[in-house]
Amino acid sequence: MKAQKQIIGKDDIADLPAFELENVKVKTDSGAYTCTIHCSHIDETPGGLEVIFLAEDEQGFSGKKVTIPVYQRKKVRSSSGELQERYIIQGNIVLFGKTYNTEFTLSRRDLMRYPVLLGRKLLNHRFLIDTAESNNSYNMKNKINA
Repeated sequence: MKAQKQIIGKDDIADLPAFELENVKVKTDSGAYTCTIHCSHIDETPGGLEVIFLAEDEQGFSGKKVTIPVYQRKKVRSSSGELQERYIIQGNIVLFGKTYNTEFTLSRRDLMRYPVLLGRKLLNHRFLIDTAESNNSYNMKNKINA
């Protein structure tokens, strides 16, 4: 018997434990292949990537500099069709009380409303998208913790 797929809305609020981020706004993007996370600072050092996730004015921002020892570089096509070289890291995200390991590309998303995009690599075979819905995972988390 096939497992029932969870219905995820057009956007939500999620935790990213590998990066020590809580209550971050995320947008479901079925057009994106991988997930993307906004970084206000990225510096390649001998010890790995030094990253500050999100921007000061974003929900969930900690300002903490995180070192990512294992990463890759890859050329990806942006939503505007431009080919960009981006860093790719492994991380996790909590949705509907379950932790999912996935890849994140690092990007500057200063002008975007959502600092994190959820791509098909995470969404496929796990979720159905209902664009009329919003914050389904976050609402479930608050009901459980109430």
